[in-house]
Amino acid sequence: MSESVQEVKGGTRWMRVRSAWQAWVEILSTRETGTAMAWTRIGVGLVTLHTMTSIYTSGVIVPLWANKDEGGIINLSDKNWLVQLLGGPSLETSEQLLLMCTVACALLVIGLGSRIAALVALQTSIALFSLHPGSGGGHDRLITNMLWLLVLVRSDVTLSLWCYVRSRRWTSSELIYAWVRYALAFQVTVMYWATGVQKMGMEWMPWGGYDAIYFAVLHPAFARFDHSWIAEVMPLVRVATAVTWIWEVTFPIVLLWLWFRRTPDRDGRLRRWVRRWNLRLIYVVIGLGMHSTVWALMDVGPFSPITCTLYLSLFHPDEYARLYQRLRGRIPRGTAES
Repeated sequence: MSESVQEVKGGTRWMRVRSAWQAWVEILSTRETGTAMAWTRIGVGLVTLHTMTSIYTSGVIVPLWANKDEGGIINLSDKNWLVQLLGGPSLETSEQLLLMCTVACALLVIGLGSRIAALVALQTSIALFSLHPGSGGGHDRLITNMLWLLVLVRSDVTLSLWCYVRSRRWTSSELIYAWVRYALAFQVTVMYWATGVQKMGMEWMPWGGYDAIYFAVLHPAFARFDHSWIAEVMPLVRVATAVTWIWEVTFPIVLLWLWFRRTPDRDGRLRRWVRRWNLRLIYVVIGLGMHSTVWALMDVGPFSPITCTLYLSLFHPDEYARLYQRLRGRIPRGTAES
């Protein structure tokens, strides 16, 4: 009798493993049109292109990526393989890397050889920021993460010069794998959640007066201009601090909402309650407002635009198509799915 019970339990366990594996295979095999990834490609390309060209046009390439005897503030690192291949760390090497990265980003934006362009932009970006660790930051790692994912997907099947060369049309309904978009949505969720969890300082809590944003905005390393006036709107600042922290630690709700939306055939009280509102849109609107404010008040590099670019992955390509049709006036507003 005990042997039969063990066999039943073993069979049940195997069925669960098999079911989970089949679900995983189904997710990885899902295909969709490339509109969402095309907009993501354009966004990443524009942000990275602006980052690199602004370094050159502002004249900070010498202090950042030149050796001391060339006018730099430190002697550059030679640990990166591409830097070694180009002859070692020097201003000339930095200029070559910057040029290659700029050209690759331009190709990403127009959509020509996008996977190779993403790979070149990725490797040259890593090489540049390896020269002087202080020249980069968390936003640069976010950029390189997104570039790596763009290497793994055909993001130029639509809204690209390559699409026009092939079909004499700028758009195409050709299908690509959707798992890269899922990975981007997962990345933005983990990023916000982890950031919120790490905000354990008193200034983020009620007993600390919700003063975190007040101190951040006044930090001389990031302030764009004199923000002494912010003391006059402290109640608003405290509300913004509380909302920011709650918004970050609860961002996984967006991923849950997306999963419930992807599996409409399943039912349950929680599913019905979550699907009642477009929680994703609420979180995106709050995020856009938050990052716009950060960008307006603080100089934190490309953090805000590259983070907002991740939001593009939270929308299905069909939603972009419906938005386009709505803007063209082809369908009434009330008939479009939210």
